[in-house]
Amino acid sequence: MPRMTPTRQPRPLRTLPLIGLAAVALATAACTPNTPADASGDGEGPVTITVASTADACTLSATSAPSGNVVFSVTNNGDDVTEFYLLAEDGLRIVSEVENIGPGLSRDLVLTAKPGAYQTACKPGMVGDGIRAPFTVTDSGADVAPTGEVADQIAQATTAYVAYVKDQTEQLLAGTQDFVDAYTSGDDEAARELYAPTRVHWERIEPVAESFGDLDPRMDLREADLEDGQEWTGWHLLEKDLWQPEPDANGGEAYTPLTDAQRTQYADQLLADTQELYDRVHAADFPEAIDAAAIGNGAKGLLDEVATGKVTGEEEIWSHTDLWDFQANVDGARVAFEGLRDVVEAKDAALAGQLDTRFADLQTLLDGYTQGDGFVTYTDLSEDQVKELAAAVDALGEPLSKLTAAVVL
Repeated sequence: MPRMTPTRQPRPLRTLPLIGLAAVALATAACTPNTPADASGDGEGPVTITVASTADACTLSATSAPSGNVVFSVTNNGDDVTEFYLLAEDGLRIVSEVENIGPGLSRDLVLTAKPGAYQTACKPGMVGDGIRAPFTVTDSGADVAPTGEVADQIAQATTAYVAYVKDQTEQLLAGTQDFVDAYTSGDDEAARELYAPTRVHWERIEPVAESFGDLDPRMDLREADLEDGQEWTGWHLLEKDLWQPEPDANGGEAYTPLTDAQRTQYADQLLADTQELYDRVHAADFPEAIDAAAIGNGAKGLLDEVATGKVTGEEEIWSHTDLWDFQANVDGARVAFEGLRDVVEAKDAALAGQLDTRFADLQTLLDGYTQGDGFVTYTDLSEDQVKELAAAVDALGEPLSKLTAAVVL
């Protein structure tokens, strides 16, 4: 990669937390129970609902729960990797999720549920709309909000999060405008130089876009994830046009470059979608979606973005700029944790210390692959180096999966 404008954040990152609204888990990590089971709904403990996912069923132990702390304990009894979602009533907005649950494994989704109508969905094979059913959260009348010093710490973390996400969307919008200008004018060299440093702002807040439901597939869908009849748009379509593959990397067919009209069409759509993300994040009601569970779940979600795309080299399959994305996701997970660290320290000092160590270990590995203001291309890494990075991500994922429960319950 050529030298580019610095985008990586120096350590330590005790700054504004970047977090999202999704909770995901590593398919390779061991199941670690971290939530007590209490279905009483009396406000004395979380309500735990079991979920059994198979190839053709998504069976919940209950179709409703009282408002407050809720744990969905999801077990994959099928043969394919599965996901579980809690969706808004319209079925579009993701309230929270747990992804990449391997066969025979269980994962907990911890959240603070507000009264209202929702949908649940299991997605065996992680494709399609999933197996959906209505779900209701009734008003328990119980006050599960934190109090005292913990309440003050969480309030500071959520306020900082909103400010950080707004700032990242502002930088993303400005960078995307520059990228689009270069790309549509035919200055491919400049567009290639802008591609990775602009996308880091997206990667730091991607779970937020996922929470809106429709923006993430429009902006960041990979070609390998396209469903039959689905139009491909967004960053990776333009990535492929900028790093045009040889036939053997394109299904045996010669790549057909986008026409000037197509370039303008898809670049303009990317810019418009980025503007929509900016507008949604700057809306007056955006802060209402942020609480301690969203922060903790977002930290794990961002790390699992690394495990499912970056460490495999599948995210940036044409440009091989995966390490830029890798660093952005890790930064986001770390600052999310550090925004809540005082709460974790008070409740589980050992967990706080373990997370400090595991984040530092992973960052040390990433620092070894820097080049100028950026990183080496992912294809420069050996198989052993990729395995070492994957092991460090796995080691961090296990304690990070306990963050939400440590803070909320």
